[in-house]
Amino acid sequence: MAIYGPLMCLVAATFAGPVVAHPHVFVDGGVDFVVENDQLAALRVTWVYDEFETLYILSSHDLSLNLNGGLGEEDRAALEQYRSDWPSDFDGSAHLKIDNQQIALQWPTGLKADVLDGRLKITFTRELQQTVPASDLAASVAFYESTYFFAFSITQTPEIFGSSSACSAEVIKHDPTEQDEQVQAALAKLSREETSSIANVGALFADRIELKCD
Repeated sequence: MAIYGPLMCLVAATFAGPVVAHPHVFVDGGVDFVVENDQLAALRVTWVYDEFETLYILSSHDLSLNLNGGLGEEDRAALEQYRSDWPSDFDGSAHLKIDNQQIALQWPTGLKADVLDGRLKITFTRELQQTVPASDLAASVAFYESTYFFAFSITQTPEIFGSSSACSAEVIKHDPTEQDEQVQAALAKLSREETSSIANVGALFADRIELKCD
């Protein structure tokens, strides 16, 4: 039984016509770190979509919420299969740098999905293409999507799993400048079908996590 109600009707009406202003989708979440054998091995990424995008995604795949407002096992499995088919231009959302150099990550694996409190939550793992020694490590992860169609915000406290080194992680929230506000004003004029001419514009508004290991 599909349960959407008035909010689903509003979502359908919203996406039926032209939608103006970037960003269009708001995603909370964050990044955890996996340390194995004193090596930084992987990132675990969490996305929690806003309620409108959640219902849009569910309706796009003809999936239903159950009487408890969650997903049944069949629909959850179907959604995980759908969301595991990543687009060819997927750029991550978790951008790892060490010594100001971008660190290559493997394609996402192990995606899990569920709907909690009316919002779609997905988690997945990005293994490093080459593990990095955790000893004396200083790394940074910026949480964003390059075109700023999606606005990502770090709302969860980062965890460190399997660490045999003394590691800590601190969230650095984006502090907007006057120039950022001017860029956002220009982005607000873009439709859902348009993209910014500014390369990697999402990085300008990114929350970050600073990882340090002794």
